[in-house]
Amino acid sequence: MNAPVNNATPEAAAGNPKRKKALITIASVVVLAGLGWAAYDFVVSSHYEDTDNAYVQGNVIQITPQVGGTVMAIMADDTDFVKAGQPLVKLDPADAKLALDQAEANLAQSVRQVRTLYANNSTLAAQVALRTADVTRSQTDIARAQSEVDRANDDLRRRQALTGNGAVSKEELSHAQTQVANAKSGLSNVEAAVAAAQAGVVAAREQLASNQAQTDGTTVEQHPSVLAAAAKVREAYLASQRAGVMSPVDGYVAKRTVQLGQRIAAGTPMMSIIPLNQVWVDANFKEVQLRNIRIGQSVKLTADLYGKKMEYNGTVAGLGVGTGAAFALLPAQNATGNWIKVVQRVPVRIALDPQQLVSNPLRVGLSMNATIDITRQDGKMLADAPRSGVLATLTTPDEQAANAEVQRVISANVGRATAVARVGKSVEAPATLAAVAPVSAVQAQ
Repeated sequence: MNAPVNNATPEAAAGNPKRKKALITIASVVVLAGLGWAAYDFVVSSHYEDTDNAYVQGNVIQITPQVGGTVMAIMADDTDFVKAGQPLVKLDPADAKLALDQAEANLAQSVRQVRTLYANNSTLAAQVALRTADVTRSQTDIARAQSEVDRANDDLRRRQALTGNGAVSKEELSHAQTQVANAKSGLSNVEAAVAAAQAGVVAAREQLASNQAQTDGTTVEQHPSVLAAAAKVREAYLASQRAGVMSPVDGYVAKRTVQLGQRIAAGTPMMSIIPLNQVWVDANFKEVQLRNIRIGQSVKLTADLYGKKMEYNGTVAGLGVGTGAAFALLPAQNATGNWIKVVQRVPVRIALDPQQLVSNPLRVGLSMNATIDITRQDGKMLADAPRSGVLATLTTPDEQAANAEVQRVISANVGRATAVARVGKSVEAPATLAAVAPVSAVQAQ
């Protein structure tokens, strides 16, 4: 075979070392870059987890009326800043005022009815005493009638003994027998009267016991009927106060939907209040990033609103207990059909520095970039206790004013019996006790 012919020129042969050197240089640069990236990842990047899937969240407090009514005035609009207790919407108070007047009238009537119960104790005790006296008189009449019967029987026996001697006529004997019959008839009438008087005593005692059952152990002010009516007054009073809708917290007005003259029912959304000094960030990290995230780790955040020049300091406050897909309106069903794995994300709540929010306020829904320093691993993955600082409304109904209104109505209708009723007695208590004494004596007999 013929030997291969080398057609390479001397210049090409001379250039191969340069090409080799260039390739070695490029390979060295790539290796050094890889080593540098590996070193950066080990020394720096491995200590941080970051995401741009983060958004500002906050409490969106919905303002709804507790009572229905017609809107008469709107004192706050979108973007306005309101303080806690500041009026937002005023409803027509006419219906609530009428309900309050009716409740107060019912309370006044209940107080007077209860006063009548206490007063009836004296009347019924007197009735018992009167019936008892009737029984005593009837018992005296029985003794007198029995004496008449005995006397008539004696007269009849004497005349019957003299009948055989002719000393007593048949007419006289007949008169004696008639007198005996009349005396026995009178005795029967008296016994019937005694039975009726005793029945009257029993009925009077039952009426007294029934009336005392409604008054024993209580006063006019603490009587169940008065307490029930007083509760209705408090309810109506609070409803009249709720005709003015107040702001529960300091914040900014958003999403006002209520309109002047609108007839709204209780619970209808009218507007929202957002306290921007209490916002936080929900950063949605991939599930592969969660293994080293712990509560209490420090976070650096930047907002698209201010750019990278403004860096917020945050702290991991908690980790979500489910992915976004788990709480979706239509959760994924991966058990049927073709399936493609999608990396899930879990929200991580990040608390912000309140001082930074004052100088650089954020808005709900703004995009954020969050970078968590995962160097510290001494925290917990899930919270084991509730956080402090839960929102609480500063506007509560004035129950003391409602109680004062109830007391005013009671005092105006309790009359002279107030002082005695406080100790569970009526004004005629001494007379009542005196009248009950004979009843006790009769019961002992």
